[in-house]
Amino acid sequence: MSNITQGLISGVIFGAISVAMMLPMSFPDKRAALLAAFFNRFAIGLVIGCVIIPGWPGWAIGLLFGLLLSLPAALITKAYVPILTIGAVGGVVIGGIIHGWR
Repeated sequence: MSNITQGLISGVIFGAISVAMMLPMSFPDKRAALLAAFFNRFAIGLVIGCVIIPGWPGWAIGLLFGLLLSLPAALITKAYVPILTIGAVGGVVIGGIIHGWR
């Protein structure tokens, strides 16, 4: 399976997990919040699948892009710790799965 396909699948799974974690919460516009969370996490999986940085271990690629792509949402919501933590953990896992743990 190609890295891009793995990234697409990982992004859908990561997005679904993030949405599931947010379902019990209340938001002024819950639909928009859930869609934004899904697409943010989906993008993390897709980008990690598309990027190759020679010499970098997969987990480090995942950590970099998990944090980088989570940062705008964290800045807007001021919920830094949960958003950046989930992005970092998800990125590390996806990067390790797609590119290896070496």
